[in-house]
Amino acid sequence: MTSVAVADRPRRLSDLPGPPGLPLLGNSLQIQPERFHLQLEDWSRTHGDPYRLRLGTRRLLVVADPAAIAAALRDRPAVINRTERLVRGATELGFGGVFASNGEDWRRQRSMVMAAFDPGHIKSYFPSLVHITQRFQRRWQRAVDTGAAIDLGADLMRYTVDAIAGLAFGADINTLESDDEVIQQHLDKIFPALGRRLQAFFPYWRYVKLPADRRLDRHVAALREAVQGFIAQARARLAAEPARRAAPANLIEAMIVARDSPASGLGDRDVAGNVLTMLLAGEDTTANTLSWMVYLLSRHPAALARARDEVRAVLGDDRVPTRLEQLAALDYVEACAHETMRLKPVAPLLVMQAARATVVAGVALPAGGLMVFLSRAGSMDARHFAQPEAFEPARWLKPTGPQAGGGVAAPGSAKRVSMPFGAGPRICPGRYLALLEMKMAMAMLLGSFEIESVATPDGGPARERMAFTMSPVGLKLRLRARSDPAAGPGDRP
Repeated sequence: MTSVAVADRPRRLSDLPGPPGLPLLGNSLQIQPERFHLQLEDWSRTHGDPYRLRLGTRRLLVVADPAAIAAALRDRPAVINRTERLVRGATELGFGGVFASNGEDWRRQRSMVMAAFDPGHIKSYFPSLVHITQRFQRRWQRAVDTGAAIDLGADLMRYTVDAIAGLAFGADINTLESDDEVIQQHLDKIFPALGRRLQAFFPYWRYVKLPADRRLDRHVAALREAVQGFIAQARARLAAEPARRAAPANLIEAMIVARDSPASGLGDRDVAGNVLTMLLAGEDTTANTLSWMVYLLSRHPAALARARDEVRAVLGDDRVPTRLEQLAALDYVEACAHETMRLKPVAPLLVMQAARATVVAGVALPAGGLMVFLSRAGSMDARHFAQPEAFEPARWLKPTGPQAGGGVAAPGSAKRVSMPFGAGPRICPGRYLALLEMKMAMAMLLGSFEIESVATPDGGPARERMAFTMSPVGLKLRLRARSDPAAGPGDRP
């Protein structure tokens, strides 16, 4: 037995407390899919850490302790893996690439995906990202000129899809300047569908297709067609410039070169799966984090003013960053990103499966045992962060360590508690690009405009919606032209 969390006498899952349920069904009927993460966090406060959950015949260990979670994540992929449900569900929807792979399949693909997101490669891509961000600025300037409200999440997803398509596929799809049919209308159906299927009591769609399943099939087919188009374009570039095979310029070219090597063990399905995975992950997670960041800053005027002043001091006469050195100087903006991910992680829960018998958080699990990690719980614990409910970006800049009575953790130790990109061998390979995109988008926003309002559908606090990833519901952004530096206080947000 492998020990992931040291315990003298491991407990059994059946010995743990947990929410009471029904015979056979367990807690299944209590689950509210869009609030599932909030329910699990509430039950952790009620029943302690760890606790057990029953969903039909499935028994799950739920863990909130960040040290136990980090230890388990470091033990991937040998002991802790993606669940069989996730692997099969993602593969059915066409993105069974590195995200949904385990074991040797994961190892074969990981190095190529990591190479595509290497900081050096991203630096060479930076001029293209500047061009995309300038398009984004023009889109929002048109909204200011017409007085239109901006669908914040939808626009940010256009931005992030354009960015990932350029970096990973060498494709300029330019959804920011298009009002025609865009790929996002298909992409944004995939993660919610996967979330619903992972929580389903029975996989009926493999036997009977309901109207919603047939609509989903059409979205998946459209995405497959788009992915095949990216692959065809990349193959054409490789054929026209054979030297690219020795030094692929992006992820899709590297994947094709590897797939064409007899020793790679990769096939066309692996290439297509990773292309779709990059589109989905690159769009959804970064865009939702940016949406939450804009919302939180709009609710905290002092933090907004500090971030805006930092951006304008660094950019000078620019409205959009044009040099990497400018982004590197945006320490407070980056701190706002980390604080946003602490409070509003887009992956607030991680469901994993034991590849073999192990111990997690002092609880013995058999091979195939299921566990849920609550990634936000430690970040909301006063033992790790002073005033954990508060939006305090400056906590990520403090050099001092934890203090008695609930002091502020040093940035290094804070990152061991707040793990928005995961931890261990399977940490998110796109984290460097994600932070770069966040800083670029926020610098463009704060350097070019003033935030007039960020409205929710009902006028109350933004609601969290879980659909595989967690997003804010229905945020509408209104901007106005950037205030003159000499303007009075009334012109400041």
